Amino acid sequence: MNVTVDEALAQAGAGRFQRRLMGIFGLVWAADAMQVVAVGFAAPSIAASFGVDMPTALQSGTLFFLGMFFGATLFGRLADRIGRRNVLIVTVACDAVFGIASVFAPDFAWLLGLRFLTGMAVGGTLPVDYAMMAEFLPPKNRGRWLVWLEGFWALGTLVVALTAWAAASLALAAPWKLIYLVAALPACLGIFLRLWVPESPMYLLRRGREPEARAILNRIRMANGAPTLPPKARLVLPPAAPAPQGGIFAAGLARTTLAVLTVWFLVSLSYYGVFVWLPGKLATEGFGFVRGYGFLVILALAQLPGYALAAWGVEAWGRQRTLRIFLVLSALGCLLFVTASTGAVVAGALMLMSFALLGTWGALYALTPEIYPTTLRATGMGMAGALARLGGLAAPSLMAALATRDFNAMIGLFAALLVLAAALSFGIGRETRGASIA
Repeated sequence: MNVTVDEALAQAGAGRFQRRLMGIFGLVWAADAMQVVAVGFAAPSIAASFGVDMPTALQSGTLFFLGMFFGATLFGRLADRIGRRNVLIVTVACDAVFGIASVFAPDFAWLLGLRFLTGMAVGGTLPVDYAMMAEFLPPKNRGRWLVWLEGFWALGTLVVALTAWAAASLALAAPWKLIYLVAALPACLGIFLRLWVPESPMYLLRRGREPEARAILNRIRMANGAPTLPPKARLVLPPAAPAPQGGIFAAGLARTTLAVLTVWFLVSLSYYGVFVWLPGKLATEGFGFVRGYGFLVILALAQLPGYALAAWGVEAWGRQRTLRIFLVLSALGCLLFVTASTGAVVAGALMLMSFALLGTWGALYALTPEIYPTTLRATGMGMAGALARLGGLAAPSLMAALATRDFNAMIGLFAALLVLAAALSFGIGRETRGASIA
């Protein structure tokens, strides 16, 4: 009797093992979110501490995103060659070490270097995290659980917003140090928790290590209360498992890859463009009564229902339709902000933007790992992460002139880019809801 990995996982269902995995991956995912969103929250106090202006202070974000770009590209490929588990342990350890070292940077140049190294670690963790989590989930649960994992991003954002608020309330001399310290602490715990996570059985089977893959699948089945695989059952790859020559740009994948990567870039540019510049804007100037760290906490809370709706939508509506709905809602939020004439409308627009942009990420993260075979999954996620980091790079640097001269014009530009992303998403091709991964 032949059994595929997805069939073995489907028989066991999503249970105790996956819940533990979600807790471990979610903790580090929240930690990575904290490192990313800390860019905007820490910039004002970095500027004050080192005597530089805001665009210069945000170069700490530029170097961080540059590190993420190289990390996503390097570690995604490495995970497809030497295994997901080893890469994750290394990247989480580097996240903790360089994140804490940033707190003790003696000058601005040192801070830039340490944020680059922290960015490399975070950039390597994000795509491999998702690729690996996808490979431990049954097909019918995969989309919803991946969006739930993405939901930990909102929790990380909330913690950083609360930390920045507390630092401002306590009138600390250098709030950015507390923000970076808090952002690094979950990764310290994550180093030890990651030791519990086994290697992906799909990866092992692809490498011809069937006994190891069987042992891990039996461990999953036992944890979920299912019987172990029958001794005569033979683990096999799906009969139609694609093995394209040419990587993620092979003939059968090129159009899908180009569409997905472009959407990742446009969504990233818009998201980071808003949330890198918005914290400093609200903390110093605001928009009428919409100002201060308290409202930033409210914006972080608005992300949670966005993830919840996306988690339901990817299974009820499908990955691509959910993605387009949230892209259009994000664009509407941006347009509403640009045309707002009262503080109440500004507040509503910002909350809609926060709600919809994070729902967009949830749908995008659920879709992307499913469109690639196991041999290319981490590479595909790594390349998507790299394009996202390019968007992050552009947000604090290329957008600086526009953001400081006309904040509304920058938000209007993001509305157009999000509509463009929705149109380009039609080039992704097949819907992956309920499909097995090969």
